[in-house]
Amino acid sequence: MMMGLGAASLMSSLFDIKPYFHLQLIPHLSRHHQYWRLLSQHFACTNSSVLLLMELILYNSAVNVERQFGSVKFASFITVSALVSSTLSFMTLLAFHRLDINYLPAGPTSILFSILYQFYRLVPSAYTFQIFALKVSNKSFLYILALQCATSHLPGSAVAAVVGILTGQIYRADVLGLKCYRLPLSVRNFGVRFLLPLIGSTRPPRRSSLAMPDETIQRAEDTEPITTARPPQAGTPATPGTTQSAANANGSGTRAQGASVVTEWMNELTGRGAAGGIRVPTEAEINQVASMFPDMSRQSVVGALQRSPNIERAVETLLGSAT
Repeated sequence: MMMGLGAASLMSSLFDIKPYFHLQLIPHLSRHHQYWRLLSQHFACTNSSVLLLMELILYNSAVNVERQFGSVKFASFITVSALVSSTLSFMTLLAFHRLDINYLPAGPTSILFSILYQFYRLVPSAYTFQIFALKVSNKSFLYILALQCATSHLPGSAVAAVVGILTGQIYRADVLGLKCYRLPLSVRNFGVRFLLPLIGSTRPPRRSSLAMPDETIQRAEDTEPITTARPPQAGTPATPGTTQSAANANGSGTRAQGASVVTEWMNELTGRGAAGGIRVPTEAEINQVASMFPDMSRQSVVGALQRSPNIERAVETLLGSAT
């Protein structure tokens, strides 16, 4: 309904056919017998401001009423409201045209207020609050918009609003069994086949009830090999087992140093070392300290720089460990 109202209003502006949508007793109905205006008045709005108000009201009220009725009953209710309000509008113009009520503006104002009446009766307030001595609810803002819409083109818009409220009361009272009416099956099938694909699916997406664990990402620090084996000193005869252990230790130390360099580079890029309270030394600092201590491994130099606030403290740490 909202999409159709917006599209019809846009097309009426583009093709300059707005004068064909308002309802006027004299001369359109009495002299020219243009009775099709009784129904065409519901399809388009006169201007963009009224269209915006109606779209806001429909979005906040019609959706809740449709949830209470269901799609089929809501479409039937709109059809019944259009027919009943058109009949009442014609009777109102006939009865009060001598009081200068001869014109009803274009737009589904009567249908809108019929929906608002159902919204008032069916949908409860979510919360209430008080402004000075006045108690209002969350629905009050919607009624303020409706009041502005009813006073947009006086007196015709106010007459259309009263006709809409009366139409909603007639439907609510189930006069002539109007609440039991449903659209024919052929009309429903046409809507499902041609109109529903244009709107899209109205059902919420199905969510899985299974809880899937997140994949565990293993950090590079956890996979870094740690070895405590020392290589054999010079002049000491090495047994075959000791030689093999030393070779494994040297290989592990080389891999550990390579892993440490990769870890250091990753921490420097991501800033994880600085975020954890460990200073990330620059490459220039590492090269400067390594040139002072050529016998020290790169891993020892990087560790001393990480634990020290500056290069001087790192040099003192390395001197103390060397002695």
